[in-house]
Amino acid sequence: MLAEVAHNRQKDKLKRPYREHVLAVGDALEDFDDDIQIAGYLHDIAEDTPMTRQALLDMGVSERAVAIIERVTKRLHDNPDDYQDGIRFIAEDHDATLVKIADNAHNSLPERVQALAEKWPDKPPVTRYDEARPVLYEAVPAEEVRKILARVNPWLLEELDAMDDHPGESPVAEPGAKPDAGS
Repeated sequence: MLAEVAHNRQKDKLKRPYREHVLAVGDALEDFDDDIQIAGYLHDIAEDTPMTRQALLDMGVSERAVAIIERVTKRLHDNPDDYQDGIRFIAEDHDATLVKIADNAHNSLPERVQALAEKWPDKPPVTRYDEARPVLYEAVPAEEVRKILARVNPWLLEELDAMDDHPGESPVAEPGAKPDAGS
């Protein structure tokens, strides 16, 4: 599979094989069509490898899947240093939003968040992911979000339910707040 080969020797911030992340994101999109699932598997390919748009097309990746990949690729955004602006841009496209929800959910797994907090105790763990979720969740039907979260990070279903119970309010904890021990 292209995603495994492209990310073969790469490691994530926790020094785990990066291919585990891209496979988890693609697998989380199993309930959606092939283009969306392929974009999930390849969501970081334009960010982290020298792979070009034309190379992807030449390998048989559809125009639609490539467009989704490009939309979620931070370095291709107008202001790549503004994460929240990039999230709003992604949220303008239904398919890209689904891929980004899967990516965000995998990056927000409790064991990943805890390991990152232990590795960098002076840095708040993944607050940008917390802040992105309400924007992403509001951009697509809740049932689609639910399908993704159930596959990749069921711990986030409680947060989604809280958003459904209190529309317009963010369920994200205040900076520095301790997460619920039951989560």
